[in-house]
Amino acid sequence: MSDVLNEAARRRTFAIISHPDAGKTTLTEKFLLYGGALAVEAGSVKGKGGRRSATSDWMAMEQQRGISITSTVLQFNYRNCVVNLLDTPGHRDFSEDTYRVLAGCDGAIMVLDAAKGIEPQTLKLFEVCRDRGLPLLSFVNKWDRPAREPLEVLDDIESQLGLIPTPVTWPVGADTDFRGVIDRRDGSYTRYTRTTGGARVAPEEDVDPARAEELDGMLWQQATEELGLLDEVGSEFDVETFLAGITTPTLFGSAMTNFGVRKLLDAVIDLVPSPRPRVTADGGARQLEAPLSGFVFKVQANTDKAHRDRVAYVRICSGRFERGDVAIHARTGKPFATKYAHTAFGSDRETVEEAYPGDVVGLVNATDLRVGDTLYIDEPVEFPSIPAFAPEHFRVARPADVSRFKQFRRGINQLDEEGVVQVLRDIDLGDQAPTLAAVGPMQFDVAKWRLEQEFGAPTLLESTPYQVARRTDAESALPLRQMSGVTVLERSDGVLLALFESPYWLDRVIADQPELTLEKLLAEGALRER
Repeated sequence: MSDVLNEAARRRTFAIISHPDAGKTTLTEKFLLYGGALAVEAGSVKGKGGRRSATSDWMAMEQQRGISITSTVLQFNYRNCVVNLLDTPGHRDFSEDTYRVLAGCDGAIMVLDAAKGIEPQTLKLFEVCRDRGLPLLSFVNKWDRPAREPLEVLDDIESQLGLIPTPVTWPVGADTDFRGVIDRRDGSYTRYTRTTGGARVAPEEDVDPARAEELDGMLWQQATEELGLLDEVGSEFDVETFLAGITTPTLFGSAMTNFGVRKLLDAVIDLVPSPRPRVTADGGARQLEAPLSGFVFKVQANTDKAHRDRVAYVRICSGRFERGDVAIHARTGKPFATKYAHTAFGSDRETVEEAYPGDVVGLVNATDLRVGDTLYIDEPVEFPSIPAFAPEHFRVARPADVSRFKQFRRGINQLDEEGVVQVLRDIDLGDQAPTLAAVGPMQFDVAKWRLEQEFGAPTLLESTPYQVARRTDAESALPLRQMSGVTVLERSDGVLLALFESPYWLDRVIADQPELTLEKLLAEGALRER
């Protein structure tokens, strides 16, 4: 029991969220660099001249487009702690995947572009974090480029997110004059030296205030004046308000040049909470020292192209995991062997012998596991399911080559299990022409690409007139199917969804026949629609 609690206290499990191009993937790689997980160089997904692609962006389509499409789990050691870093997609079209990943986290870092502040997707992903009750660190990135005034950035965070920013570090200079950061907790000043391309750890020098003024003159004076203003308004870090989601500790830096990266990684260790008892489906809590339990927050196929495998990522919630444990699969009540268990590092893997609360274990070829499933030993438990987002875009999928129908059907089922898209079926057509439902249209690009590249199933995606979906039931389905402009399809989990050609027509049906069941789902952007 003491081993479990001690090991859990060493874990930090968090995600990084941001608007596209705010520097999230670059920051992810720099964390790996500072954690010693990248031996020599940190690459960039947009690197030139043969520089390797980002470790977290392992999918070929991600490397081609220069964006994160799928979430990735990366584990490394830092300061005697085990860091589980979950890199998430930044594009709004993949918010549902981000939501699932955040279910496995204890905190998050929000990366902001210093020149743009809070952007639309930043706001949407923040809503996801708030809905999950995650404490949030903020990192104002790209301070080595033209940027807004730091006080203006803080105002933007507070006005748009309703969070009170409490600066932990403060920049000295900006743009090409960015020299270093002052740590408000102890008043220390860390001055940085640029490295070529930011490929190596930036040399750091701790400078006393008297010498800082001599070296940086007006830049130092301006920074200390701004700090004086912050001191007057009492903008100090407070643990309780941070954990309650009222304040966000804020740090400044540049992931590209490595300025402030170590400070941010140290803040993760110092501030992000270690694993806590997990809320169960019945409203209780699974204590850390209880027998082994965990839940599946992500399923991913074909990360290993040589073996075409399927990996279920399990967040350990309690107890000690040992490879070979036979757990109970809560949804089916059947025993589940964990012989093929790996630690995750993008697409690279190593066999894991043991894991503790906060760790993420990849169970290979776990064909019976689905997103949201619970595993346990000895003491039965079930964790809350992970809800699906309300889809806003719909396409009918058909095999372009009927001789490849088996591959098409296998690929559709796999994408459905992973949550790449939601697959809706007509009871009369089955898998012949399923409707793919998505939060954003880029999900269709990923689905089509994977069907063709991974499953050898050329696919046609046909547009549909439907614009909005609502949950319904069997009793309401019959009259709904008889209406024009409406269809009722079944999701793989048995949920019936009524699709409408327009929000106007949906409102009309609700007004005319209020007795019909038409429930709102978890909605992207606004999350829980009222």
